Amino acid sequence: MSSHSLRVGIAGLSGRMGQMLVRSVLDAGCRVTGGICRDPGENGLSMNELTREGAITLCADMTQLATMSDVVIDFTHVSTVIPHAEALKDTGTPWILGTTGLSETDQKAVAVAAQSIPVVQAANFSAGVTLVLRLAREMGAALSAERFDAEIVEMHHRQKVDAPSGTALAIGEAVAKGRDVTFADVRTPAREGQCGARKTGEIGFAALRGGQIVGEHTVLFTSATEQIALSHRAFDRRVFADGAVQAAEWSAGKTAGLYNMEDVLGLT
Repeated sequence: MSSHSLRVGIAGLSGRMGQMLVRSVLDAGCRVTGGICRDPGENGLSMNELTREGAITLCADMTQLATMSDVVIDFTHVSTVIPHAEALKDTGTPWILGTTGLSETDQKAVAVAAQSIPVVQAANFSAGVTLVLRLAREMGAALSAERFDAEIVEMHHRQKVDAPSGTALAIGEAVAKGRDVTFADVRTPAREGQCGARKTGEIGFAALRGGQIVGEHTVLFTSATEQIALSHRAFDRRVFADGAVQAAEWSAGKTAGLYNMEDVLGLT
């Protein structure tokens, strides 16, 4: 299937990311066939403005969107993950999932869907962040927890409602995977007050908020004698939309399975 014939549906059409996805899909030569959104008027957008790029149908639900699309890109809310997983599995439509903050139950629903359809799931669709995650895993394996403390610092715009960011958590998971430990066992939330000395092996997080910063992430490996920092800075949210569209094009014709951006970039 050529990119010019690929029909892309967008979940969360009226959001900031949804509107960037429209631009990225069209710039890639694909078609935006439809979208769903909680409120067509959110962010001050009118119905006409939402559909100004052409025949973009506002769908009532995911099932309607999936039936008219070759692939669906989904940057919505964690509360939609399970119903979206069921709808896309039933219609056989590939799913590009960028929603973060999933519970164990949500992730199981994604895994079940991936038995029937291609699912490309990523906390961040940037090529640069994908490489950071890979390097964080390799550094976690090479720099032992007994010698190197791992800390992750992230900063985002003042409107961001969750902390740490999904990308920061993904970096933490990569470090834990490299060290062959369970992330939930070593994750440490933000420190405040009399929290005691740092424990060997824990992975700490600090979340900063301010202005309109798109996204900055740094993982620090610090020993008694040296420090290594691995950083990524996004200048434009368009990088996330472009990466998601790249994943959508890659998913065409793929067999069922749970994939990530390393697969899309040919790193696996």
